[in-house]
Amino acid sequence: MTYETLAITTDDRGVATLTLNRPEKHNAMSGQMIVELKQAAEALGADDAVRVVVLTGAGKSFCAGGDLGWMQAQMAADPDTRFVEARKLAEALHALNTMPKPLIGKLQGNAFGGGVGMASVCDVAVGVDSLTMGLTETKLGLIPATIGPYVLSRMGEAMARRVFMSARLFKAPEAVTLGLLAEAVPAEDLDAAVEAEVTPYLACAPQAVARAKALARALGPRIDDDVIDHTIGELVACWDGPEAKDGIGAFFAKQKPSWVS
Repeated sequence: MTYETLAITTDDRGVATLTLNRPEKHNAMSGQMIVELKQAAEALGADDAVRVVVLTGAGKSFCAGGDLGWMQAQMAADPDTRFVEARKLAEALHALNTMPKPLIGKLQGNAFGGGVGMASVCDVAVGVDSLTMGLTETKLGLIPATIGPYVLSRMGEAMARRVFMSARLFKAPEAVTLGLLAEAVPAEDLDAAVEAEVTPYLACAPQAVARAKALARALGPRIDDDVIDHTIGELVACWDGPEAKDGIGAFFAKQKPSWVS
């Protein structure tokens, strides 16, 4: 299968690299990328030749979150279309989170909004020590809704509440403290740090790894259909509300939204 917004390569060990490939847009998640992420997660999960998946981004950024043009289109759409599009995003995250292969995040650059969610669905994520992260949705009148269960699962509620609502940016060392990154390393050491996470899996029984991952997920915080439906409803409610219209409109107009004094 070929993708417009992703690139996939697999080495002779069965280590697949899934690359977000919209560098000119800082790998922001468009509607097309959201659909392709689900397809890629399902395909890699079903491929017996794949032992480990590394998730990374092309260019300077790992993922800038949701594509603003895509979000602007949802605000102009009818309620049924908004719900369908929000569900596509939730399904893509769910597919990555439950993929029966180890998923190693390789953050070569910044991650904002949905990019933090993408890091959170990885089984482990390492990043460059120069990166910046942030859950920036509330600056636009939105909330980190569909990514919320995965962010809370990774960080825990107490840690998440430090950054979940404030849109505050934070650097790599704090991302380690918050639990989003396992390690932050200089750029020249990133490949080696990722390889250190990948190599142990190549000595493990693949089906045992898949069952152990599924068990860890079953024993962890509840992320079931009810939780996912709740997050979809919250996202759609934000798109329907006046703050999102104000916030996203102000962004495109290069103005301040009404709540900024």
